[in-house]
Amino acid sequence: MTGIYRLAEKQIEIASLYDAVHTLCKDYRAEGPADFSVVTTAEDIAFEREKTERLAKREGRAPSLSSDAFLETLAVYRKIAERMPAYDAVLFHGSCVAVDGWAYLFTARSGTGKSTHTRLWRELLGERAVMVNDDKPLLRLTQEGARVYGTPWNGKHRLSRNIAVPLKALCILTRAKENHIEAIGAEEAYPMLLQQVYRPADPAALAQTLRLIDRLAASARLCRLGCNMEPEAAKLSYEYMRGTEA
Repeated sequence: MTGIYRLAEKQIEIASLYDAVHTLCKDYRAEGPADFSVVTTAEDIAFEREKTERLAKREGRAPSLSSDAFLETLAVYRKIAERMPAYDAVLFHGSCVAVDGWAYLFTARSGTGKSTHTRLWRELLGERAVMVNDDKPLLRLTQEGARVYGTPWNGKHRLSRNIAVPLKALCILTRAKENHIEAIGAEEAYPMLLQQVYRPADPAALAQTLRLIDRLAASARLCRLGCNMEPEAAKLSYEYMRGTEA
């Protein structure tokens, strides 16, 4: 099964064993020549199964009974992520919401509350707030700065749109009893950025990824938010990240 899809301004031909990935990517279907192709095999699916089982064991929980078709969707995105650094783009683990034409990206360790916080933004701002991607957007670095792209790999809540939005601010989220936010420098943000970006196995692609992280850190306003997941946290972070507070 084969289809062509447009992600982060690149045409990608996907050849798969199952049709689940084509259903997943239907809103991104495109026509014309492909910039590159990805092909999945039974070995790729077995790799994803082993990886998910290792993660479950490390976290002390039972492994999920995922179908081969679902695991293939993970394999496809992994293969895409391996190729994207050549086009100045990376897969990033975070929840991104757009307001008035600017993207605001939240990242944190799993379970911290990224999706909860962007939901609070949507409740605060109503129709002005649009989800770009709730889990694994693509970020492309340009001369004008970073742009965030929606993708079909958008988390358990299935929140994303096929849009591209310039990134204004990137926030590292932490839990706290009292809401507080502060600017941080690239050096302080770098360990989390490195952890949350997809790191390719290919050495050349990995080296390019590290360069792109440097450019990302230099192009966006960086901050750290300690929040209690109350509505006031969204108001504080929105006002700070859009630049209305020092």
